[in-house]
Amino acid sequence: MITFKVNNGEVSFAGGEDTPLLWVLRDQLDLKGTKYGCGIGRCGACTVLIDGKAKRTCMTRISTVAGRQITTIEGLAPSATKLHPVQQAWIEEDVPQCGYCQAGMIMAAVDLLQDNARPSDDDIAREMTNLCRCGTYVRVRKAIHRAADLLANEPTHE
Repeated sequence: MITFKVNNGEVSFAGGEDTPLLWVLRDQLDLKGTKYGCGIGRCGACTVLIDGKAKRTCMTRISTVAGRQITTIEGLAPSATKLHPVQQAWIEEDVPQCGYCQAGMIMAAVDLLQDNARPSDDDIAREMTNLCRCGTYVRVRKAIHRAADLLANEPTHE
């Protein structure tokens, strides 16, 4: 039995230790925001945060997440009435087209902004390796800059 946290709730999985985290999230926990894309860790549609860092779940074996905290797109917003600043920026900049890759893109952007509060366009191009078949990269970049502004203006909780 492997026990870990998903969106701040403790869960357990009794299946095979080599099962990709993606399938546990989608099939066992019914969290459908994390998408299957390529299955080889390249496209990023399956990106979630594991202990605050962006990871691709199609290549993450469930055995490696024991005791760890996983945040999916469903658990990113701080409350039911307040979006995460990256989610808010995505809406304000009208980023999604088909939307399939967007949850993974948002999670990768959250990780980027945790490490670099004011990324340059070059930083974004280098760090955001998620793929978008619709080509919304210009809007993604604008949304990341917008999210950086929103985060900078959030009140601190000291």
